[in-house]
Amino acid sequence: MGKNNKKKSSRPPHDLMASAFPQHTSTSKSTIIDTHTHLLYYETAFDFSEGVYARKGVETIIDVWCEPEVFMTGTWKELADGKWEGVQYRFVIGVHPHEAKSYTPAVESEILTALSHPSCVGLAEIGLDYHYTFSLPDVQQRVFAQQLRIAVDRGIPITDHRLHIHCFTDTAAFGLRLLEYFPNLHIGVTGVVCYATNLNTAELFKQMSATDNTRILLETDAPYMVPANVYDALEPKQSRLPFSHSLMIPWMAEFIAGVMGAGWGTERVLDVAREGAKRVYSV
Repeated sequence: MGKNNKKKSSRPPHDLMASAFPQHTSTSKSTIIDTHTHLLYYETAFDFSEGVYARKGVETIIDVWCEPEVFMTGTWKELADGKWEGVQYRFVIGVHPHEAKSYTPAVESEILTALSHPSCVGLAEIGLDYHYTFSLPDVQQRVFAQQLRIAVDRGIPITDHRLHIHCFTDTAAFGLRLLEYFPNLHIGVTGVVCYATNLNTAELFKQMSATDNTRILLETDAPYMVPANVYDALEPKQSRLPFSHSLMIPWMAEFIAGVMGAGWGTERVLDVAREGAKRVYSV
């Protein structure tokens, strides 16, 4: 998700910070790989994540850099070269469709430099997004095609808005067709899977459980889309949390397991998603 017209999350009060990190029971056995998060959207990425993730079972995070005005400052290198004790930090970089109008030779040069960094695992977040008109469709198409050429030339994975399908919310029938047609495609799912306003993603998982195509990736798109079922675990109860983060992934897995039915539990969903992340991003 691009952050157009969104400000960085200001640092919330201490009591909200504490309540925002509940421990899910499954994480005692299963580590977490978050395949899509935006660390720089927090006021201070290091303060937010340093130490907390490692203590609570986060194995790997894949940070997304998709806005030229941000990554052209070189901040991506600061985080990529930082010390991440106990957590494997990886990142992807590209130009979000909302930002396609900002794609220039200098921007492409910065992307190519970043792609050569040992912690860079893909080109993202790219694609077509016509929900808003921050960039015209023909500009989005041209920039998408150029970034696809870069990905193909380098043989690297992409996170795409339409074969990590980021934040899938389309119909179950379409999702199953994608999985059948593209043998390396994985369905990315965020906390929106838990929302009553989104029945499509849950239906996809229900139907997916009857097939061999259970290629899924768990992603937060943090700091957005807090899983609805995480609130049941909070003490004291909160009406609204200020942000999502990688430690909320087990609640997404728990919800998906409930939808997929017999033979599926939170641990199995986490394991399947972790193996998917390793296949796609070699983490």
